[in-house]
Amino acid sequence: MMRHFRLMLLAIKRRYYTDVLGMDIHPTASFSLSARLDKSHPKGIHIGKESYVAFEAVVLSHDMTRGLRADTYIGERCFIGGRSLILPGIRIGDQCIVGAGSVVTKNVPSHCIVAGNPAKIIRSDIQLGRGGCFPNAGYLADDPYGYFSE
Repeated sequence: MMRHFRLMLLAIKRRYYTDVLGMDIHPTASFSLSARLDKSHPKGIHIGKESYVAFEAVVLSHDMTRGLRADTYIGERCFIGGRSLILPGIRIGDQCIVGAGSVVTKNVPSHCIVAGNPAKIIRSDIQLGRGGCFPNAGYLADDPYGYFSE
């Protein structure tokens, strides 16, 4: 029952982000209800297919102190860890993991794990599945709750 309610809330929030605000979120991407995507420059948010933005992560596409509006890209099959911060104008490549609490200040190449403040590459040449999970890694690898289905 609660799972269906959560999925319904996610669908409403996704529709608001994409149809009303104009964010570019792939239909198979997902995010936590507490994830914060920048509403000051919503058309600058781009999230690729089968990516997941975790709880209280912040993805920015503007910086008032510099008068900057810049597109921020999250690639395909990425995982953005809880309470991490993606600064405006950043490009995160495909199949990347951003560690929890990280502050991403520079572009991240594909197939990397980054962590820290500022985020640094701690591992490269990784392969990820749906939602930025390692292949065959637990329940999300099978997607029993339909988080990443179209």
